[in-house]
Amino acid sequence: MADRGCPLEAVPLPAEVRESLAELELELSEGDITQKGYEKKRAKLLARYIPLLQGADPSLQAENRVPAPTQTTAAVSKQRKPRPPSSRDERFRSDVHTEAVQAALARYKERKVPMPSRRRSALTHSSVDTSTPPDTSSASEDEGSFRRPTRLTSTPLQSHSNTEPWLDRVVQGSSASSSASSTSSHPGGRPAATLAGPTAHAHVDVHSAPPDVTTGLMELSHRERPQLASVRGVARGCSGSVLETAGGVPVSSRVSSKIQQLLNTLKRPKRPPLKEFFVDDLEELLEVQQPDPNQPKPEGSQMVLLKGEPLAVGVPWPPSLLAVLQRWGTTQPKAPCLTALDAAGKAVYTLTYGKLWSRSLKLAYTLLNKLTSKNEPLLKPGDRVALVFPNSDPVMFMVAFYGCLLAELVPVPIEVPLTRKDAGSQQVGFLLGSCGVTLALTTDACQKGLPKAQTGEVATFRGWPPLSWLVIDGKHLTKPPKDWQPQAQDARAGTAYIEYKTSKEGSTVGVTVTHACLLAHCQALTQACGYSEAETLTNVLDFKRDAGLWHGVLTSVLNRMHVVSVPYALMKVNPLSWIQKVCSYKARAALVKSRDMHWSLLAQRGQRDVSLSSLRMLIVADGANPWSISSCDAFLNVFQSRGLRPEVICPCAGSPEALTVAIRRPPELGGPPPRRAVLSMNGLSFGVIRVDAEEKLSVLTVQDVGQALPGADVCVVKVEGAPHLCKTDEIGEICVSSSATGTAYYGLLGITKSVFETIPVTAGGTPVSDRPFTRTGLLGFIGPDNLVFVVGKLDGLMVVGIRRHNADDIVATALAVEPMKFVYRGRIAVFSVTVLHDDRIVLVAEQRPDASEEDSFQWMSRVLQAVDSIHQVGVYCLALVPANTLPKAPLGGIHISETKQRFLEGLLHPCNVLMCPHTCVTNLPKPRQKQPEVGPASMIVGNLVAGKRIAQASGRELAHVEDSDQARKFLFLPDVLQWRAHTTPDHPLFLLLNAKGTVTSTATCVQLHKRAERVAAALMEKARLSTGDHVALVYPPGVDLIAAFYGCLYCGCVPVTVRPPHPQNLATTLPTVKMIVEVSKSACVLTTQAIMRLLKSKDAAAAVDVRTWPTILDTADDIPKKKVTSIFRPPSPDVLAYLDFSVSTTGILAGVKMSHAATSALCRSIKLQCELYPSRQIAICLDPYCGLGFALWCLCSVYSGHQSVLVPPLELESNVSLWLSAVSQYKARVTFCSYSVMEMCTKGLGAQTGVLRTKGVNLSCVRTCMVVAEERPRIALTQSFSKLFKDLGLPSRAVSTTFGCRVNVAICLQSPCGLLVKSRQMHASFLSDSAHSRCYGRTTKAPWKPNVRAKLFSKECASPSVAHGGGAVSGLKEDPCSNQGRQGSRCPGAPRWHGEQRPSNSVLLIY
Repeated sequence: MADRGCPLEAVPLPAEVRESLAELELELSEGDITQKGYEKKRAKLLARYIPLLQGADPSLQAENRVPAPTQTTAAVSKQRKPRPPSSRDERFRSDVHTEAVQAALARYKERKVPMPSRRRSALTHSSVDTSTPPDTSSASEDEGSFRRPTRLTSTPLQSHSNTEPWLDRVVQGSSASSSASSTSSHPGGRPAATLAGPTAHAHVDVHSAPPDVTTGLMELSHRERPQLASVRGVARGCSGSVLETAGGVPVSSRVSSKIQQLLNTLKRPKRPPLKEFFVDDLEELLEVQQPDPNQPKPEGSQMVLLKGEPLAVGVPWPPSLLAVLQRWGTTQPKAPCLTALDAAGKAVYTLTYGKLWSRSLKLAYTLLNKLTSKNEPLLKPGDRVALVFPNSDPVMFMVAFYGCLLAELVPVPIEVPLTRKDAGSQQVGFLLGSCGVTLALTTDACQKGLPKAQTGEVATFRGWPPLSWLVIDGKHLTKPPKDWQPQAQDARAGTAYIEYKTSKEGSTVGVTVTHACLLAHCQALTQACGYSEAETLTNVLDFKRDAGLWHGVLTSVLNRMHVVSVPYALMKVNPLSWIQKVCSYKARAALVKSRDMHWSLLAQRGQRDVSLSSLRMLIVADGANPWSISSCDAFLNVFQSRGLRPEVICPCAGSPEALTVAIRRPPELGGPPPRRAVLSMNGLSFGVIRVDAEEKLSVLTVQDVGQALPGADVCVVKVEGAPHLCKTDEIGEICVSSSATGTAYYGLLGITKSVFETIPVTAGGTPVSDRPFTRTGLLGFIGPDNLVFVVGKLDGLMVVGIRRHNADDIVATALAVEPMKFVYRGRIAVFSVTVLHDDRIVLVAEQRPDASEEDSFQWMSRVLQAVDSIHQVGVYCLALVPANTLPKAPLGGIHISETKQRFLEGLLHPCNVLMCPHTCVTNLPKPRQKQPEVGPASMIVGNLVAGKRIAQASGRELAHVEDSDQARKFLFLPDVLQWRAHTTPDHPLFLLLNAKGTVTSTATCVQLHKRAERVAAALMEKARLSTGDHVALVYPPGVDLIAAFYGCLYCGCVPVTVRPPHPQNLATTLPTVKMIVEVSKSACVLTTQAIMRLLKSKDAAAAVDVRTWPTILDTADDIPKKKVTSIFRPPSPDVLAYLDFSVSTTGILAGVKMSHAATSALCRSIKLQCELYPSRQIAICLDPYCGLGFALWCLCSVYSGHQSVLVPPLELESNVSLWLSAVSQYKARVTFCSYSVMEMCTKGLGAQTGVLRTKGVNLSCVRTCMVVAEERPRIALTQSFSKLFKDLGLPSRAVSTTFGCRVNVAICLQSPCGLLVKSRQMHASFLSDSAHSRCYGRTTKAPWKPNVRAKLFSKECASPSVAHGGGAVSGLKEDPCSNQGRQGSRCPGAPRWHGEQRPSNSVLLIY
């Protein structure tokens, strides 16, 4: 080792020690010694020399800073031959070290690329040192052994163009300094020792973390990698403050970096984390748009909580709104309350406060005392009642609303359904069903206009629960007694009313508002708007919801105001009607939308006699929309000359959850002057506020919506993640904490907590208040003077890439492109669809009828250019549809969610389409890359080689049946039935229900036994059958089928159950019956009289040859009254018991032979798994003709002794709630059904859960609801069923699935779990979960059904699959439960794959 440079050469080693070290290295390289043994022997050899090294004088080391050139010359001249590939690459050789460093520096100088990066294990992820430049690694000794807290203070080579500070550490720390470094690696012969100088004097922290021995390996290209030598000589753990290399260059480190590399080489590799074993080499590598480093970021300080002005103190607020109504109704009965206008603009009726009070009392009395059902009141306090009134009848709506409040009922205002297929009608029906609404209030005229059924009654709308309709016109109400008074006179915590809201996805939810919140909101609006008694308010908005309800129906009563309601139909005919009413009634306030102001501008020409000087507040309800400011400005410019003052315009913002969020005050009420902001659209897309020049195109000008409501606290939180407070220049969601907000989504506790119980926190995680906040769904910020600015809504938010865009902004941009010339009435819808895991913008517009195709594409091209230049985003699809074809909202707007649904389903039928995917789909998949290093497949194979488990599972073992065991004595089902008939003759086994839920047939143990004896006698005497003959049983689902089955077993015949033909479809179903009878070689057919006539009818003769039927017996008339002489007992358990025939979905007929032993083992395992005992009742809603359905219907009750409540699935077509009612009535803990039954209940009863609850249906008794099928679990259906009937008490984990195939009908039972699996990986038989997975039901849980063992086999090679792969399932049963006792039977049938291609190399998957 004399030629090797290492830190120990300052202390010469004896020759024998050097030889011993060389031998150790040779043994280690050839594998003759382990690493641990090598370290021990090496440490023993060097132990005596370590103190000499540690005691070296640092001052002497500093003097030898320039190494002697002789050692270097000798080292360079000796070139080692390349080692064989089997040698250890991690070990470095010092004889070529100098040449390696020089070559590396030369490459860096010439190519201007970073030094080669460290070699990192494919199985570990180590952190990169902060002092290492990007994508580089210095491989220096001191860099790996300590951390530098500061950068170098001085570097003489700063003038050198290609030298960086980290390069100093590379050269200083490399072992090149151990040799003659006078050989220059840079042009000009600059010595490397000079490079090392400044670094040696750099300040380092010697008290930093211990050396990292898992990183620091240098990786060079295979073609240019020199063979570097590892330094041996210091034992593991040896350290020193200053070490000296052979060349005299000191290395300031605790541990020599050569020793660190040595330890890193010899260290046993760590076991990688578990997730590393499942790295997906089939990962769908989509381009992920990286954040732009130059994108604007919020720079302001954290916002503080904005507190609204307090509610007025000392004002005598009334105890409730109803108390106010009673006061005005009795003290000011002739004061006008509401004036209704007809379509011509004439006042048709003025409702006074006296009439409102008296009519509301009559309605409340009628609702509570005159509506009965089965001699019981139909309604009780707290029940929900639907209010169905047109927008042209505010008077009757107001009477109905206050009548419900006086009766302590909860009104649910909804829109009038015009047709059975109105847009969003099904979601409204779901809301009514979830609220338990059974009664709807309406007027006589409205009821006559509703769609009617053939019986003349109001038709049942799609998705609506059954409703009773009550007309509340005067002649239908009963006058209450004089001494009758309503009980509700104070503000309570109970629900006052429910206001519906439609979400972005189209779902409809109900926001509950309590009596206390209702009163607080009216008080806050009164103070904010300065309402006073006897003021007149002109209302153009919908009086059933939002600001129209809050101001025009509720707050107006609190202040005894007079409201003039302008219907929507009048606005379409005369847009100036509301201005005319303001002028004629001298209205002090008006409630409009920017749409109404825009229409008025278009129709104002020629109107010279109008004056708006009486207005003190013009409330713009949609002041948050981006186009409202232009409408307000244009309206002011035109009507300022007619008495309209600028300070009168008062925009406001609100949401169904938070009610009114903010409203601008007039100056006389102390409000600050209005403000507007010109914001950069680019900044808004990144969620930050950047003020821009107004003359630019890509800006958004917004106006303030005023100050927060009195008594409210307002803050802005981040849209995504935890509700952290935003910065002052950051866009977020506005949250409100007040006593005047909604309280919950009715019946939806999960989303209620996330919306109505938000706790905003600071950056440090401290809550800003001890009161919960309500999310408003409005995006905005707090501006100067504590004014609230709204820039959009969450429902219209579209996240394209990493940027946010608002649908209203896109609509405003499209409307700016010649809207009057092309777009029909400005009807434009903008929404987003998901393409490649990202939102894509879709714009749909109605074109004018006279627009040509050339005009269409010219307009679309201009819209694309405008959106791209202003919003910097591409439009995925721009579609034009004919006029009046888009689905409409109740007030004539576009129903966005329904439009989106039609677009996705291909039902939009556009006349012109312009697709531009190339401008917006920028995250196309990357090319596939080969997995580096060791891939997951190698790891799995390694696990298999190492003895890890393969993909197998097993159920618990059944005890071996001994001859003395009672189970052996009653091994055969006929023996079990005889034993039960003798010991428990009156114990009920079967109970059959009809469509009405009444019991049509029962069977006790002795009754079934006697009926089976009579069937056996008929087969032996009339049919003259012998033992082993096959008998076809063609029965509808019922007890007759069960009796005929056991009758066949009693006489030794083999029954074959066959589904009877359908009377209306004989041509299709009868040939299947005939085929099963012929293939099974049945000698006789047992059936009922009706089916026997059908089999021999003329219609049957047209489908099959009726002359070839075997003997047909009617078990109702042809059965004798005597018993069979002797009951057949099989001589062997392997004797055939029955044949199980079924037709696959592809039309293939398959039959399975079931022996007596297999039948008994099947029943026994089901009994143990489902815990079936004689005292148990189970409900079965399955077809009893094959598979597990037949076993549960006919076999298990006899074997286990439990009572089976039989519900034929065909009866559910007449009564869809029959099955669930039976489960509730008989309190069945276990129930079985099929997917068709579950789907029928989900679709048919989705909106009737409230009705079922009123009928007493309670599913809390259900412990397990199992779906029987031979297909992949339909996890979406089972989850929907669980969520839907959770309100009826169904436990969330009760619904599970069974798994089986044609050969093994019940491989496993009971498991409600699920698993996320990537569909593409399933196609390749490899499973892993990720963010883009779909959910598959899991049908297994340990233990499986007793006595079952299953393995996954590869389809191609028939070898066991590893634990995380896919393959064919093989079911093994010790007792011959299937396929005539043949063990290890392969599942022959493949499942039906819903929506996905079946995996190419697997038959069936179990998860």
